[in-house]
Amino acid sequence: MRSEALHFALRNRKLVAGTVVVAVFLVAGVVGPMTIGHKPADYVGPAMAPPSGEFWFGTTTFGQDVFAQFLYGLRSTFLVGVLGGVLASVVGMVVGFVAGYRGGWVDELLTVVTNIVLVLPALVVLLIVNAYLGVRSVGVQALFIGLTSWPWAARAIRAQTFSLRSRDFVDLARLSGVRTPRIILREIAPNMGSYLFLTFTLLFGSSILIAASLDFIGLGPTDSVSLGLMLNNAARWSALQLGMWWWFVPPGAGITAIVGALYVMNVGLDEVFNPKLREM
Repeated sequence: MRSEALHFALRNRKLVAGTVVVAVFLVAGVVGPMTIGHKPADYVGPAMAPPSGEFWFGTTTFGQDVFAQFLYGLRSTFLVGVLGGVLASVVGMVVGFVAGYRGGWVDELLTVVTNIVLVLPALVVLLIVNAYLGVRSVGVQALFIGLTSWPWAARAIRAQTFSLRSRDFVDLARLSGVRTPRIILREIAPNMGSYLFLTFTLLFGSSILIAASLDFIGLGPTDSVSLGLMLNNAARWSALQLGMWWWFVPPGAGITAIVGALYVMNVGLDEVFNPKLREM
C-alpha cells in the first residue's frame, strides 16, 4: 500500500508542484540566512535602492537589505507555522480521539469545550492577549495560535473515530484487554494516518496566515523578522506611496506562494489517498 501511494504521489502534479514550492522556500529560509554576511537590521547600503546585482531585493528607507530580511523572515514564518500547526494538531487529535472513542459524558464534556473555543473570535482573543501580555516571541505566538486553532480538527477527528470504534478489529482489541490509549494509538490512529496528515497541512497554512496577520498589525514577535513584520514596516514607512514595490511585494508573494502551495499539496494528497479521486 505504501509503494502504491508513493507511485500515485509521484504522478500527481498538484502534489509534486506544491511540494517543490514549499521545499524551495523552506531551504531558502533554513540555508539562506547562513549565506548572508549581515543581519537583517544592519544598515548595509544606500537608502531606497531598487533591486540590483548587489542588493537583489533592494533596500529599505534606512538602507537595510530587503533580501536578508526576506530570508530571515521565511525562517520565522516556517517556524511559527510548524509549531502552531503541530500544537493544534496534537490538541485536536487528543480531544477528537478521546471524545470519539469514549463517547458518553466524556464526549459531551469535550464537545462543549470544543464548541466554546470554536465560537470564540480567535483573532480577537489573540489581539487582546498579544497586546496586553507584553511577551512577544515566535514561541509564544505559536502557542496562542495552536491553542485556538484546534476545534475544527477535533470535530473532524471525532467524527472519523466514531465510524472506526465499532469496527471488528477494534472490538477484538477491546475484548483482548487492550487499554484505551493503546487501542487509539495502535488500531484507530494508523487507519486515519492520511487524514491526520491532511489536517496538519491545513493547520500549518492556517498558522502562517494568522501569524502574518498579527505581525502586519504590529502584534507579532519583536525579537525576530518575519514576512508579516516586513509588510508592517513597509506600510508604516510608506513604501507604497514612495514606489518601493520591492519592499512589500516579496513578503506578500512569499506568504501567498507558501499558503497556496500548501493548499495545492492538500488537494493532491486527497487525490492520492482517495482512490476515487486518483489521476490514472
